[in-house]
Amino acid sequence: MATTEVDLKKLLESGAHFGHKTSRWHPKMASFIHSKKNGIHIIDLTKTAQAIEEAAEFLTQTAAAGKQILLVGTKRQSQAIVKKLAEETKMPYVTERWMGGVLTNWNTIGERVKHLKDLEARMANGELANKYNKLEVQRFQEEIDHMNTFYGGIKEMNSRPGAIVIFDIVNDNLAVKEATKLKIPVVGVCDSNANPTLVKYPIPANDDAIKAIQLIADYIKVAIDLGKSKIKKQ
Repeated sequence: MATTEVDLKKLLESGAHFGHKTSRWHPKMASFIHSKKNGIHIIDLTKTAQAIEEAAEFLTQTAAAGKQILLVGTKRQSQAIVKKLAEETKMPYVTERWMGGVLTNWNTIGERVKHLKDLEARMANGELANKYNKLEVQRFQEEIDHMNTFYGGIKEMNSRPGAIVIFDIVNDNLAVKEATKLKIPVVGVCDSNANPTLVKYPIPANDDAIKAIQLIADYIKVAIDLGKSKIKKQ
C-alpha cells in the first residue's frame, strides 16, 4: 500500500485531466492518454494517481535519507505555489528564470551565492552603513535584492540535491537536461505535449491549471514531511 493515497475525485475537480490540443501532443504520452474530447486530449487520472503515489514514495525516501529536494517551477501559474512549498518544507527552489549551470556549473553559481550571503551579512551587521554613504548602501541593497531574485531560493542548497521536482518539464527543459547529465532523479509534471521518458518519475497532468498544480504540490509536501519525520525518529 502506498504511503500517499491520491484522491481521484480531487484530481478530477482540479482539472488535472485536461491536456493540450490533440495537434500539440507528444506521441510518447500515448500510454497516459485516456481519450479525446473537443480536440483536446484527456489524461488518464488513474495513471496520474499511480504516478503521484510512486513519486511520493521516492521523495519520502529521499527526504528520509537527509537529502535536499530542489523544487522548480518558473512558469507564472506555478511560481507562488512552488515557493510556498519550498518554504514550508525548507527545501531549495527556483521560481524565476533557470540560471544555466545551477547544477552542472555549481562552482560558478556557488561563488555568486557566496557573494550574496556575504553582502547580506555585511548589511545586517552594519559594516556597509558604517563604511559607505547612503546612496552607496542603497545600491548594495539593490544588488542584494536583484541577486535574491535569482539565487535566493538556492542560498541554502549545500550540495547536489538528491532529487528534483519540476512542475513543467517542457517549460523548464534546461533543468531537466542538467539533472539528466548529472544523473539526478527527476519527478516531473508532464502535460500531453511533454516527453515523459526524459524523467524518472513522470506525473501525467495538466501543468497549466493552478488547482492541479496546487494539489500535486500538496501531495509532494506530505511526502517530504513524512520523510523528514523519519529522520527525527531515527
